[in-house]
Amino acid sequence: MNFSGMKVGTRLNLGFAVVIVAGFAVAMFGRLQLVNVAREVDQLVEVRMATVEQIGKAKDNLNLIARAARNIALTEDEAMMRAERERIELARKQNTEALKQLAGRVSTDTERAMLKKIEEVRAPYLQTTDKAIELGLANKSEEARDVLIRENRPLQAAYFQALEELAQFEQAEMRKAALDVRAGAGNTSLLMLAIAALAALLGGVIAWALSRSITRQLGGEPAYASGVAREIAAGNLSVEVQVQRGDKSSLLANMQAMRDSLAAVVSSVRHGSESVAAASEQIAQGNQDLSARTEEQASALEQTAASMEELGTTVRHNADNAQQANQLARSASMVAVQGGQVVTQVVDTMRGISDSSRRIADIISVIDGIAFQTNILALNAAVEAARAGEQGRGFAVVASEVRALAQRSADAAKEIKTLITDSVERVEQGTALVDRAGSTMEEVVQSIRRVTDIMGEISAASSEQSSGVAQVGEAVTQMDRATQQNAALVEEMAASAGSLSSQAQQLVQAVSVFRLDQAAAVRAPAKAPVAQPGPAAKPMIQPAAPARLPKAATQAKRPEPLALAAGEDEDAWTSF
Repeated sequence: MNFSGMKVGTRLNLGFAVVIVAGFAVAMFGRLQLVNVAREVDQLVEVRMATVEQIGKAKDNLNLIARAARNIALTEDEAMMRAERERIELARKQNTEALKQLAGRVSTDTERAMLKKIEEVRAPYLQTTDKAIELGLANKSEEARDVLIRENRPLQAAYFQALEELAQFEQAEMRKAALDVRAGAGNTSLLMLAIAALAALLGGVIAWALSRSITRQLGGEPAYASGVAREIAAGNLSVEVQVQRGDKSSLLANMQAMRDSLAAVVSSVRHGSESVAAASEQIAQGNQDLSARTEEQASALEQTAASMEELGTTVRHNADNAQQANQLARSASMVAVQGGQVVTQVVDTMRGISDSSRRIADIISVIDGIAFQTNILALNAAVEAARAGEQGRGFAVVASEVRALAQRSADAAKEIKTLITDSVERVEQGTALVDRAGSTMEEVVQSIRRVTDIMGEISAASSEQSSGVAQVGEAVTQMDRATQQNAALVEEMAASAGSLSSQAQQLVQAVSVFRLDQAAAVRAPAKAPVAQPGPAAKPMIQPAAPARLPKAATQAKRPEPLALAAGEDEDAWTSF
């Protein structure tokens, strides 16, 4: 079994588990065999012995029935006969019940054949017994004795022999079962001893394999490995680690590789820290130049922000004026709409007057026709009065007056008709003028509406322009804030560069505690080249950055490297 890929604890647990499982297997095998023995004993006691006992009871009952039948045949006392008859019936019931239990308990073909033979012998035996009992109860003693001697006794003997054969078979089976139990116990003992020996052998093999795998994995004794680890922990990287030939995966081999790697790392750190110190000085100088340029950019952005604020004020003023003009245009539009409504009402009124004048002209025409007809009637009346002569003179005078009145009514109607006609023509002219005035007012209303829409668009455009200028101003303010943050970040970088130089010196002092041999010193890498300063990068807008430290505090105290948190408040920055 390969234990190299397992942990030590897993190996030990596996070894103990195998021993425990083997012991458990021995115990379970013994228990299983004991269960089998117990089952055989139960079979022996509950089946075989019970069968023998029931057969013994059946034979006792058979003897009892024979004695009771003989007593019935010999005696003439009726009470004694009835008592003996009851004893016979009770014994028969017991035998019947015993045979039923035997039939349900037997399990072999031999036992079933014997029970069948018992039933075959019992049936004629019961018939002859009943016949003898009936003869005895009828006080035919001689005949009863003759049936018992000649017919019943051979059947009783055969019945008794069948029961005896079954009892002997059961006793033989009991002896055989006892021998089997004894043999099984012996075999169980031998098997348990064999399994225990096999478990002990398996445990020994596993223990040897575990100890060998652990020693091989360590590469040596644990005390030696502990001493080597203690020397390396104390900084002695020149300690010699003894490893067996060809060993590349043990603990000691890995410790030897670790010692070599640590020696190379320490040597590299010693040489690299000097390069880090020189590079940090150049970074600090470049950060100072970047800080000056960032301050100039911040000043320019402040001026731009002031100009954008003035422009925003002007645009907001224009937007307010446009909004007022829009409101005035809306008011004028409402007045023009109201004027158009009034002109529409005047047009409707003039049309009503024109219709009324036409109806008056029609009425005057009717009156003129009535006057004309009245004149004709008066003329006819005058003619008739003249014909009447002296008698019609008075009527002629009345007719003349009526004619004169009709003539005057006709003249007046003509004058009124002429006036009404002139009035209708003037009303029609006024109606035409009012219609033109209504069309003109409608055009005025449409023009004022277009002016109102244009003023609304101008007002909306002014509002959007004001919002855009405000956004531009806010963007410029954010750029100014970001520039100030960049300036503070540059100063922090300069301080961090100084701190980096100090920490490089401290790192050199820290690694000086390790002792190296000459081979490790020779294998050290060459000194890293110093990075040359490049062009200043464009500032990036960050959501937040730490507060800018004063220069005096930076010079007075060596700062520690700061971690820039993206979630800090922008108000923590110091403005220029």
